[in-house]
Amino acid sequence: MQFIDLKKQYSLIDKAVLTSIENVLQHGQYIMGPEITELEKQLADFVGVRHAIACASGTDALLMALLALDIEPGDEIITTPFSFFATAEVIALCQAKPVFVDIQPETYNLDPSQLVSAITDRTKAIMPVSLYGQCADITAINHIANRFDIPVIEDAAQSFGATHFGHRSCGLSTLACTSFFPSKPLGGYGDSGACFTDDDTLAQKLSHIRIHGQNQRYCHQRIGINGRMDTIQAAILLQKLALFPAEIKLRHEIGERYYHALKDVVKLPLIKPENTSVFAQFTIEVKQRDLLAQALHDLGIPTAIHYPTPLHLQEALSYLGYQRGSFPCAELASAQVISLPMSPYLTPDDQDKVIQAVKHNLARLKLTDYV
Repeated sequence: MQFIDLKKQYSLIDKAVLTSIENVLQHGQYIMGPEITELEKQLADFVGVRHAIACASGTDALLMALLALDIEPGDEIITTPFSFFATAEVIALCQAKPVFVDIQPETYNLDPSQLVSAITDRTKAIMPVSLYGQCADITAINHIANRFDIPVIEDAAQSFGATHFGHRSCGLSTLACTSFFPSKPLGGYGDSGACFTDDDTLAQKLSHIRIHGQNQRYCHQRIGINGRMDTIQAAILLQKLALFPAEIKLRHEIGERYYHALKDVVKLPLIKPENTSVFAQFTIEVKQRDLLAQALHDLGIPTAIHYPTPLHLQEALSYLGYQRGSFPCAELASAQVISLPMSPYLTPDDQDKVIQAVKHNLARLKLTDYV
């Protein structure tokens, strides 16, 4: 059994993918070829925004967003301590300061009720992460941000395709960034990502930033990065995007089946009624999760931990001065979450095997008292 089945998906689109790659090889525009423009149009249409700017990775998308907002050394960016390291890393690369706000234990997303107390006159952006495939409470976050005239950047690396009050992730805030890393809901065959915005000025900045700040050949108005998406990745993603709506439906069905089977024996992320999730991971929370992980491993069932160490306790960010106990909800989640096999092509038989193994071993290890 695989944690994420990428081979099944490829078998459905292999001819189309190979034809698209061959087209790129024939026209020879490997950097910023016509497939980039077409992908950007289709991504923007899918999300429902004016602009999508393709780039080299989800990390580059976040960095580009900060650069487009002219973040400077000493500025503060509020975000969550419970995320992949890149969320805070890009802030540090701008020599700005990550300011963490704890998560909601029910959703694992940033808790908007703690935002106001974290805002200072140096706060230049709020960067919520839409974790595990579900949008953060962007409506509440936007309401607070608007009071203080602070832009919001949605880190939507795991939530592309999800909805919040009927609107798609990446179309909910000033800027949004996603990743097309192979394991993401819409994943390519290598690294790539995109930024999204309705703001024409920000879109132009982003398009320059991804090419070393270049506004025309060898003319550089600003500092940028080498953040271009390869044309071959765009060609592949165009084929995968065509399949994506059907895969979202499959993700919903598999996620709901997990929920129905496991809701009485483990803690599950609360999917709020205003949201839909694309289940980038199917993550549960149990006490002594390492015992469960080992038991599942012994049965040939792969698992993963997203994420074992909260950002404020990472050695690279120790200069921020946070201590164990600073963000108790994030710390507890890091100690207890475990992700189960999840993909649109997880078979009913394999899912049954996972469900029964989880139930059996929770009972055997006496780990069912999770609340």
